[in-house]
Amino acid sequence: MASTPSSNSASKDKSSPAPSSRTSVETETADVPTTSIPTAYVSDKADDSSKLRTFLSILRKQCNWEVEDNSPSVIGDSPKVSATGEVNTDHKTVRVSYITEQTSHHPPVSAFWVDCPVKGISARGFDQLSAKFTGTTVRVIPGAHNLGIFINIQHRDDEEYRLTHPAAQLAVILHYLDEGWLGKAQNRVLGVVFHYDPDKDNTTKIKDVSEKDVLARLEGCWQDRVRYTLKDSKDSHLLIDLNPLWPIPKIIPPQNQQLPNESRRFWHGVTEAILNKQFGQATKLKQELEERQREKATARKDKGSEFQPRFFTEALMPNGKPELTEEGRRALKGLQENNFHLEENV
Repeated sequence: MASTPSSNSASKDKSSPAPSSRTSVETETADVPTTSIPTAYVSDKADDSSKLRTFLSILRKQCNWEVEDNSPSVIGDSPKVSATGEVNTDHKTVRVSYITEQTSHHPPVSAFWVDCPVKGISARGFDQLSAKFTGTTVRVIPGAHNLGIFINIQHRDDEEYRLTHPAAQLAVILHYLDEGWLGKAQNRVLGVVFHYDPDKDNTTKIKDVSEKDVLARLEGCWQDRVRYTLKDSKDSHLLIDLNPLWPIPKIIPPQNQQLPNESRRFWHGVTEAILNKQFGQATKLKQELEERQREKATARKDKGSEFQPRFFTEALMPNGKPELTEEGRRALKGLQENNFHLEENV
């Protein structure tokens, strides 16, 4: 959980929930882009895919990050300056603002916009994930409306770059091992990277992957270090060390200043119930929230009115580039001033 502006920092809690130890998570790379995947709780029940989709959907969210500009310059020894060239940002703190809104419920799609005015850099796109359940396995792939992350560099004549996923026809199966009743939790994860045929995509377990298709194997601790070993090699290499990779704390408004449909406030009761292992209560609260959303949708239908996003002009855009409404621009400008106040829609 992120902190409120009063503390201006988030607690560095590495005890975020892992997927169920009885659940395999499979991801694919294809000729489609992907954005970020938020933390999700994965049900062990194969017929309950709505639970995952619910947690992957974001209603509305706004936050800031304060980031030190201490990375090496990508163009040699040239000075790192602001978009106007008036401020040297080297080793200075710059503010990055983020706003997202769920613009479509069927299919569940969220539009997002990231902005750093002092550097003249922004990013935007649609975030959609498709989750498919098979037994106790969940496969997560980018949805059809996820066309990439579009990066704009304002002070270089609005250059634009599109970040997409390479077409590699590779798959990864990760298996989170059961923890024993005795002893310290090991948080172990095993994995395999392999070639797969999209037309015969029915492999869900590591042991079922044909050895001739294997490219690498993974092993380690999902809260510490994960190493990989290439095919036909006995030497393992470090893939990632999570210890120094603390997330940059988000700066968000206190919950009592958030609107009822802002993500953290909206799901607060469900989240608390899950963290307290009150899964029956979490399901009950989730169902109540969903029923209220259905009632609102029915009321809109009866009135002949269609849902319109607040911060973005359209629910979906064929080019994958969301556009901000005037209110969305004001909200982003307010975030840059650390002003999170929003009027509630009637």
